[in-house]
Amino acid sequence: MIKTLSTIKAPIDEELKEFHQRFKAAMKSKVPLLDTITRFIIKRKGKQMRPMFIFLSAKVCGEVTDATYHAANLVELLHTATLIHDDVVDDSMQRRGFFSLNALWGNKIAVLVGDYLLSQGLLLSLREGAYRLLEITSNAVKEMSEGELLQIEKARRLDIKEEVYFEIIQKKTASLIASACASGAASNNSDEETIQRMHDFGEKIGIAFQIRDDLFDFGDGQAGKPMGNDIQEKKMTLPLIHALNLTDKGTRNYIINIVKNENTDPKKIKEVTDFVIKSPGIDYARQMMYKYREEAFEILNTFPYSPARESLQDLVTFVTERKK
Repeated sequence: MIKTLSTIKAPIDEELKEFHQRFKAAMKSKVPLLDTITRFIIKRKGKQMRPMFIFLSAKVCGEVTDATYHAANLVELLHTATLIHDDVVDDSMQRRGFFSLNALWGNKIAVLVGDYLLSQGLLLSLREGAYRLLEITSNAVKEMSEGELLQIEKARRLDIKEEVYFEIIQKKTASLIASACASGAASNNSDEETIQRMHDFGEKIGIAFQIRDDLFDFGDGQAGKPMGNDIQEKKMTLPLIHALNLTDKGTRNYIINIVKNENTDPKKIKEVTDFVIKSPGIDYARQMMYKYREEAFEILNTFPYSPARESLQDLVTFVTERKK
């Protein structure tokens, strides 16, 4: 049975409450417009999975310390900044069912707010002397940028092979979750081998998380995004890549042409989604998601049992079985 988020949070409930207060303080500004926008951002924050990964990882490896709160603030500031910049790059008018920041205040202000949050994260780390945490998270932001650029480059020709797909999602999605888990371990002065184990755990979870998101695009669950959204954005997801690998050359060229040149036509998008749904692509993607999840569990089980370890495993199950 999949546990609820409130049950999963139980071992870190007090820590999360304290984090929310610290995060609000980290977002504050004396500039009225900026303060209004940051309050808007805080009110519309999602489930905040990454802080949960940080605090649970810290408890799995030892104790939550003051540095753990710095790690959670840093990761959440950088994550929020990258989401704001992503919405500008993608020209997205919505984020989690609400108007995006750029839709309400325009691209110029959105980019500047993203820059402000990035700088706040950097300053927070420098003030606290959290150089190892800054190194871990900065590397993740670098990889996210590389992954996005790699995806843009490949989208021009739509020649994404499975190994390239995994390279993209490892950088774009998995790197930040990996940095959250590694930061949790680093925040209580765990040794480098332990930090690396938590990083590897988070990376595998991040890959499984992205595959789950891919499946939403073909109606597998009740996601917030409409079916075919990835196709409109010319994103080659795992179910589609596998379906194309198993079909004949003529069908493959036909489907790729739709994604490349007719990706705004609802009827054509439905053709592609129907093609994938009827293929083994969905089942294959789900199997790969479970494969990475099991590999993550194997790493997690090298740590001693604790309520935090149990909750971390339950959180992994939650994010891979979620319906939205």
